[in-house]
Parts: sequence; structure tokens; C-alpha cells
Amino acid sequence: MSLLRSRKHAAPHGALPLLAALASLPLAAQTAPAKPVSEKPAEEREMQEVKVKARREVPFKADTSASTKLTQPLLETPKTIQVVKKEMLQEQGAATLMEALRNTPGITMQLGENGNSSAGDTFQMRGFSTQASTFVDGIRDMGAVTRDVFNLEQVEIVKGPAGAETGRASSSGYLNLVTKLPRRDAITEAVLTGGTAQRKRFTADLGRAFGDTGAFRLNVMAQDSGVDGRDLVKNKGRAVAPAVAFGLGTGTRLFLSSQHLKQDNVPDGGIPTVGFPGFTSADPRLAQAPKVDVKSFYGARGDRERVDADLFTGRLEMDLAPGTTVRSLTRYGRTHMDRVMTGVYSVNVPTDDPATWTVTRLRQRQDQTNEILANQTGVTTTFTTFGLQHDLSAGFELLHERQLNLGVGTGAALIRGVNMAAIPVPAANLYHPNADDALGTPYLTGIDTEGTTLTTGVYGFDTLTLAEALKLNAGLRFERYRTGTTSGTLVTATNLAQFPGYALGGVVPVNLKDADNLLSWNLGLVYKPVPTGTFYAAVANALTPPGGANIALSATSTNQAFAGMEPQRTSNLELGTKWELLDRRLNVSAAAYRSENDKQVSQDPVDGTYRQFGRTRVEGLEAAAVGQITSFWQLSAGVAKMRTRQLDQISRSTTGTVTETEGVRWSPDLTATLWTSWSRDGFTVGGGLRYTGEQKRVVTKGTDLSTQVMPQVPSSTVVDLMAAWRLSPAASLQLNVGNVFDREYIGSLNNSGLRIRMGAPRNAALTARFQF
Repeated sequence: MSLLRSRKHAAPHGALPLLAALASLPLAAQTAPAKPVSEKPAEEREMQEVKVKARREVPFKADTSASTKLTQPLLETPKTIQVVKKEMLQEQGAATLMEALRNTPGITMQLGENGNSSAGDTFQMRGFSTQASTFVDGIRDMGAVTRDVFNLEQVEIVKGPAGAETGRASSSGYLNLVTKLPRRDAITEAVLTGGTAQRKRFTADLGRAFGDTGAFRLNVMAQDSGVDGRDLVKNKGRAVAPAVAFGLGTGTRLFLSSQHLKQDNVPDGGIPTVGFPGFTSADPRLAQAPKVDVKSFYGARGDRERVDADLFTGRLEMDLAPGTTVRSLTRYGRTHMDRVMTGVYSVNVPTDDPATWTVTRLRQRQDQTNEILANQTGVTTTFTTFGLQHDLSAGFELLHERQLNLGVGTGAALIRGVNMAAIPVPAANLYHPNADDALGTPYLTGIDTEGTTLTTGVYGFDTLTLAEALKLNAGLRFERYRTGTTSGTLVTATNLAQFPGYALGGVVPVNLKDADNLLSWNLGLVYKPVPTGTFYAAVANALTPPGGANIALSATSTNQAFAGMEPQRTSNLELGTKWELLDRRLNVSAAAYRSENDKQVSQDPVDGTYRQFGRTRVEGLEAAAVGQITSFWQLSAGVAKMRTRQLDQISRSTTGTVTETEGVRWSPDLTATLWTSWSRDGFTVGGGLRYTGEQKRVVTKGTDLSTQVMPQVPSSTVVDLMAAWRLSPAASLQLNVGNVFDREYIGSLNNSGLRIRMGAPRNAALTARFQF
């Protein structure tokens, strides 16, 4: 009788060849000329017992990054990195990138300037704007659009200046969105979700192998949903992401993929802050006024946000030798967004009767196109010199980026001989706005702004094993960029004298250029006293040249984006420790850091000249735990304590009044996240909380906060719950309830303090998942 006794789980597919080889060993021994053995009838022979121990996959825990520039496992990488895997996103019912980022502390969302509203993925991390440092499979992805997670394997959040890894403008780190790729194993999954606010969403993931080494994968998404707690706001879209692979399991692999997303949303311009805790006004009538209905919509039914996003990617991988692989990734991407949105600007109190009070509205339009053509080619290898092991990743990057913003107008104007009429934007009733008001759409002026950046970069990362317990990690990146911006200035009655030779309504062309070399680096020392724990110290920098965030140079000599300015410089020092506990099922980490961004434009309080001596300093502590506490209990938790300060940020008015800014907006002192779930016998129950401390809006030194409209966003705590039931091996049901206690809280506040966007009230979604 032949016996092969397995443990609790079947061996993984990759272990089958090993098992076959092990099983053949006793038979091979019988053919060798060794000592005689007694023969037994075949039916009485018994194979030697083979014990196979495979590490169980932990749903929330990641051991490595998808980035080849990080040459070591996360445990031995000297920086703060959190990986949010698709398994946790599925438990939480997350659909967007912003929902995925709720799982990491230290990130806050923004609403925009006084008269303009930000939409899409707009956020800060560790005190700095980070939306321009979003990457897809290691390539920058620009555009203020709402990103969907339907085609993501995981989201990697890398904190701390990362110029050596990603190039310009990574002052506080970056996000890397890792897309799904074809596999040889079969994948069949369909997910249907329905919920409050008429939420309807469908996703599907289909994958099959073909031939001896090929595979394809297809991910699709369709959604048509309202927004909980908001009248008329809507999220609607559809997407498809096909991919094919050749050569899987061989030394040469080719992946071809694309992603196509269309959205037709109704954006949210927010509501007035009148009556909310913290609101104040010099008008006592307004200061004592009740708050507005949080569901009120101050825009028009014609408000829109239309997005078309397309990505085409080719990836070639070649194994040159054991431990040596060359990879080349080429991508073309194009995103077009046309957004018309209405924002609240001011409150008018003509009488004592609140029924007559109105709000002035601004009609905003943004028509933006982002294009990118990129190639990244690199090699990863391991070798030894003088008895020391090197894990090397090196390569080059070629990147061409283009951003086109169409000029828009709302007022009466003469443009190139054409009289443009002002569009109607009537005021709305404060407490009873009417979405059927006739609001005009801002017209296109033809005075567009186009920016392009061409970047050529080379990089190298080496981890040197100095001793069994000591490793030195070093990275260096050199890049040459050339940025150009083409725009126009309209000649009006107020600036006619500045442009001799031009008539009223003429457009003066403005061409701006900037080029420079950037050298970014990082250095980290890792001490590993035991196989499951490390201590590290790391230093790094990042550089942000003029226009580095949005490819838009300025002709104003006092503007940070003026081509004559030096790049801003961010430096970082971080000390940390990482451990794998509970049989390596649970990752825990802690870090202390200090980042400082220098070369910010500030004004000399004495002579009024502008120079680059302003700084922003961020100091903080972070701790996290991700993985399994038991075989049935999953956990993801994080807490961040942060202190932000602006130094030497000064302005002087024409009357000589000096104002000094000392704080950083939207940077709470304390943030925390928690998600945990328990699974047994086909049932899963879980939940989590999100805490965000007070966020300052007024950061001017010596300001009396009692005189300021909404000087800060109050702290908030939100609790979510979920429960899932596996009906069969192929089907399951999941219920998610968000904001269980129906806490009313502010999600984001604009810079003037007059407009807010509320967090979602209590909401629910029921999901049916089918897997075959």
C-alpha cells in the first residue's frame, strides 16, 4: 500500500515537483548497489512517510513589495511601508483608492481653495501634498480623478522622502498601485453589491491558462450609485482591464495589458459651514444661525465629472542567469477629465428673516488632459565581491509627461475680437437651494495652458551584507528634466499698458522653460539580531523643482513655480524596528522620523524681498501591526503621532503689516486606524474604527481663533462593521455597515472655512460573491 500523508493543507502547486522528487527517492535507492534488502510483495510495500511543512498564507500580511527597487523583504527594508492587500479591501467593501487609504494613519483628504473645489484623489501624507506622487506599477499616474480598485492586487504606501526611488516631488513618500496580472491557475469570480444611496456595483475577474505557458485575465467593473447623505451627488462608471501573458514558468515572460475607465459622475461642491460647531461670524445673526441640511445640494443638475482614462502597458522579463533578471516596462497612458462643479463662496444676510438668506456660488470648470509615455528598464542581480554579498537593482527611466488645461471663463469678456457674455450664476437660498436653478456652464476661452516634462534618469540600489546580522542599503538616482509651459495672458483694460502693441482682447503668448539636474539618494543600516526582528536607521532626500508637481511653470518671480527658483529640498531621518511575531503571522513595526522641506519662498520682513528661506518641519512617531493573531483572527492596526511646523514663512502687506505662518493645514496631531476580523466554519465577523484628530485651518501666528470662521476641523471617530457567510465553496454573502453609530463628522474643509464636505452617515451594502 502506498501512503502519502499530508498535513492540514494540501501542498501548493509549486511544491508538486518537489513532492514527486522526494517520493521517488526510496525507489531510486533500490536500484543502487547497496546492502541486500528483503523483498516483500508489492501489495505489502509501504512508502516512507514524507512530511511537508508549507507556510500558511496570511490574508492581510505582505512579505515583499512589488517594486524591484526595494531589494529586500519588507522586514529588512529601512523605511515605513504599509501594504493594503485586496483581501482586506474585499472585507471592507472598498471601491476607491481613498477608501483603501483609510487603512493607514497620517493621511488626510482636502477640499480645495476658497473659490475652487478639489475633486478626485486629493490628499496629504505626513504633512505634504502627495497626490502627484501616485504611481501605477511604478510609473507616475497624474490627474485629479477618482481611482477605482477593481483591477488592483494591492496598494503600497511608502512613507518618507523617496526621490531615489521615484524622482521629483516625493517629499513625504508615494503610493504604488499594483495591478492584477495573468496567472496559470484558473480564476472565476463575480461580485454583485447593492446598498443604501441606491448603490449598485458589479465586478468580475476571469483568468485562464492557454497552451503550455500562456494565460489571460480580464477584470471588469460597472457602477451606478448615489452618495450616502448627499442629494443628487452620483458615482457612475464602467471599466475593463484585459491582460495576456506568454512564457509563464519559463526564463522569458511577456505581459501585455490595458485598462479603460469611463466615469460620468455628479461631483460634490460641499455645503456651507453655517451653524456647525466651530463656525463663527462677525454678524451675530449668522453666528447664531442653525446649520443647513447636510443633504442639501447647492449645484445644478447639469454639474458633471466625465473621465476617460486609458492605460496600455507592455512588460518583458528575462532571466539571464540564476538570480539575475532584466525587466523592461513600457506604458502609454491618457486621462481626460471634464468637470463642471458648483461651490459655495459666501453667505448673504439681507434681512433678519433666515428665509431670505442666500449663498453666492461659483461655477467652476476644469477640462484637463494628462498623457504619459514611459519606459523603465532595469536589472536585478545577486553577486559576491570580496566575500560580501550584493543585492543590486539598477536601470534607467525615460519619461515624457504632458498636461493640458483648457482655459475657461465665466464673466463678460472680449477675447480675440469676440464678446463673451457672462454666464448666469444666481445665488441659492441658504436653507432651501434649488437644483433646477439655471446655472450657466463656463465657456472655453481658447487661452489654454500646456505643460510638458521630459525626464531621463538612471538609478542604482544595492544592499550590501556586511555580516550575517548587518546590512547596508544604499540608493542613488540621477535625472535630467526639461519642463516647458505654454500659456497666454488676456489683454484687458487693467493691463493694457503692460503690453504695447496689443489691443483689447488680444492674447499675449507666454513660453516658460526650466531644465536642471537632480541627484537623490537614500542610505539605511539594518541590524537583524534574530531571524524575525530588525532595527534600522535611514536617511533620504527628495527634490521638487519648479512646476514639479503639476508641470506648470509661473511667470511671477515670487511664485514657487517660477523657473528661476531652486528645487525644494526635503531631507528625512528615520529610526525604526520591525518584527515578525506569532510564527511569522504578524508584522509589527514602529518608527520615529523627522522630515524638513527647505527652499520655500518667503518674504523678508525688513526689505520685503522674496527669497527661498522658508521651511516646513514634520516630526512624528508611527506604529503598526498587520497579520494574524491566531489562525482565525486577522488584524490591521496603525497609529501616527505627528507635529508639524512652518519656519520662517513670512509675508508683508503693502502697509507694512508682517504675518507669519507657523503651522501646517490639515495635519492632525494624532490619527489611528483599526480593522480586525474573525473567521470560523464559513462565518466571518469584523469591524474597525478610524480616528482623525483635530485639523487646523488657521495656522497664522498670534491669530485669535474666536474671530475665525471654522478655524479647525473637529476630531472624529468612525466605527464600521461587517459580517460574511460562505453559503458554499462557490458562493458567499457579505454585509458591511459603515459609520454604525451614525456620527456626524466633517470629511474635509476648504481653505476659507466657509465650505465643508461631510463624511458619510450610517450606510450599508450587501455583497454576493461567486467563485468557481
